[in-house]
Amino acid sequence: MMKRSLSLALLFATATAAAAEVKISGYGRFGLDYNDRNASSGVNGIGAPANGVSSTTITSRLRLQFDFSTETDGAVTLGSRLRVEAESRDNVAVTPGFNGAYFFARYGGMTVGVGNILGAIDAMPGFKINNPATGIGIDGAGFHDEVANVAANVAGQFGNWDAYSSTAAGPNGLEILYKSGAFSGHLSYSRTNTDIAPVGDGIPGNASPSNRTRIAMNLAYTFGDWTAVLGGQASDTAGEDKLILAVMGQVGPVGLRFAYADNEGIRKYGIYGDMDVGTASNVLVFVTSEEAADAGAIAQGRDNRDNVGPRVGALADTGGEGESYGVHYSYDLGGGASVEAGAVRSSNDQTQVQAGVFFRF
Repeated sequence: MMKRSLSLALLFATATAAAAEVKISGYGRFGLDYNDRNASSGVNGIGAPANGVSSTTITSRLRLQFDFSTETDGAVTLGSRLRVEAESRDNVAVTPGFNGAYFFARYGGMTVGVGNILGAIDAMPGFKINNPATGIGIDGAGFHDEVANVAANVAGQFGNWDAYSSTAAGPNGLEILYKSGAFSGHLSYSRTNTDIAPVGDGIPGNASPSNRTRIAMNLAYTFGDWTAVLGGQASDTAGEDKLILAVMGQVGPVGLRFAYADNEGIRKYGIYGDMDVGTASNVLVFVTSEEAADAGAIAQGRDNRDNVGPRVGALADTGGEGESYGVHYSYDLGGGASVEAGAVRSSNDQTQVQAGVFFRF
């Protein structure tokens, strides 16, 4: 044991002397997830036949992240990132394995990345809720809070943008990030050349057609306590074009964010607010409103309207049209650990409630 520790110490000392760095970090989370779409027998919360999954399950994830970097004599930082992750949601476990690698070169305020890229939409400032789950509860509870996620009743409409994948190869893309003072920008490009390419982070429905191309960007500017962001994506796959606007800032003790997205004919608006309570707690609430799909989106098969087609009677409200709202509570335990809990009522008539523990290492 002493020899192993000494060898590791010498290895890292040598790496440091050569201006190279290896960082190992990660997090764990576990808790309970209630989802009224699940039912072990009979019918579920909307009267549909049971899917055989208990309405209350354990949700968990363990992530290890490896960051490697070195700096050249010309002050260029070269690096890469790799993850391995084990996860379980809705009683479905993901077999642990390494993901696709991300590589980058950074000089001053400019970074060029290739491989399993971050993606200009997913990395857009203010796009996600700022908590450990980047959403509600312990695992995001479906991410209905995001204005780019629409038409929950149609497969492939959630997470249909490039994002760094923790469990798969991810988008094999190219991106350029730039930051100078109050301004930042991000441009990303990817081309998928396989029939099925899971590109999200555990979000279902991310199958992709072959030879799909995506180009995305975001521009952000901070003035005082406020930041304004413009983002967009152009894709040759129907239903993936997006225009996103967001403004976020602080009013006294309350953090506020306003967001809007036009998802190729389906518009969605969001209002978010959070406030610290005492020295260790934070409470966040959100409301989103998703408009009915326009004629173009309906023609593409992305009809999110309630009370049409098969969505009648007990299923009348199961389209994506309408309002979603949720609440999230965080309590800081110290040492990188926290209690996370939240509830969401989404526009497709779904209720999810989660509570658990999150810890970083």
